[in-house]
Amino acid sequence: MIPAEAGRPSLADTAGADARTARKPHLAVVGATGAVGSVLLGILSERADVWGEIRLIASPRSAGRKLTVRGEQVEVVALGEDAFNGIDVAMFDVPDEVAAQWVPVAVSKGAVVVDNSGAFRMDPDVPLVVPEVNAHTARVRPRGIIANPNCTTLSMIVALGALHAEYGLSELIVSSYQAVSGVGKAGVDTLRAQLSAVCGTELGAKPGDVRRAVGDTLGPFPAPIALNVVPWAGTLQEDGWSSEELKVRNETRKILGMPELPVTATCVRVPVLTTHSLAVHARFENEVTVAGAHEILAAAPGVVLCDDPAEEEYPTPSDVVGTDPTWVGRVRRSLDDPRALELFVCGDNLRKGAALNAAQIGELLAGELRR
Repeated sequence: MIPAEAGRPSLADTAGADARTARKPHLAVVGATGAVGSVLLGILSERADVWGEIRLIASPRSAGRKLTVRGEQVEVVALGEDAFNGIDVAMFDVPDEVAAQWVPVAVSKGAVVVDNSGAFRMDPDVPLVVPEVNAHTARVRPRGIIANPNCTTLSMIVALGALHAEYGLSELIVSSYQAVSGVGKAGVDTLRAQLSAVCGTELGAKPGDVRRAVGDTLGPFPAPIALNVVPWAGTLQEDGWSSEELKVRNETRKILGMPELPVTATCVRVPVLTTHSLAVHARFENEVTVAGAHEILAAAPGVVLCDDPAEEEYPTPSDVVGTDPTWVGRVRRSLDDPRALELFVCGDNLRKGAALNAAQIGELLAGELRR
């Protein structure tokens, strides 16, 4: 056999590559039994069938369970090196420390990883991708990893990206109203337990009465979440900022490719099960109009404009939950600045805020890998 030229594949290698790309790529879902993993399996069953095998991976204690995906029962396998054999794309929804350990393992096995944790989001060699906004960045991935943004950022960035493309964003101030499912099952269980404790009572009329009633059922929150709002989400960072607030700032800058963009966020936890909301003050380089913003948002992929206050039409979490788009309403031009818009945004934090965005990134990769 004549050896292949240095640096060029042999005919046998080329044939092997053609065979690999001719088939549908194989997908692994890591953290398949979690809240986001469960939503992801549903989304994979609803959308175009671009995958070959879908392998479900979770902790050893979940191994052997059977979950439904694409109408079939699939047995969960334990997280380990062998679990990634033959996998082309791996979607991770696990805690940061687990992702930091196992994402490089999946990459070493030949998989491209879509990671929903915070472990790699701000790594300069890892693109932070929202397909409606910066899909092109998914093609450059030196570490073999694509990061999925935080759910709060994802709840607003599709709408904001569309406005930025037309007007040029120059400053952003947001207040988030975040659902308890953002901290997982413990958040949901805590809210339900506290609602049971206060339901049918006269609580909420005296200082501390709700706190006394819910007792030791605070769960992951520093204060009662039933009949209350908690001006805190995340962990304490320097100068009193929370990790959630800094994620909104840093991730927005990276997604839009604007490292110096002024961004300020205040993150608040509210007694809503699922769907984050944000009040957004966005200042642009150019003068804006409500009519122009409406036209942009109505045409933007992944956005639904719901904005007619005279008819009491605007998005709320209880109407948006379970849907895929970012919903936008209460669009107003700032009273004191013709270059600023005020708007209210809602997005399901488990769907577009996590699982759906990962699935969309995966579809980009599936199309690329099959070429």
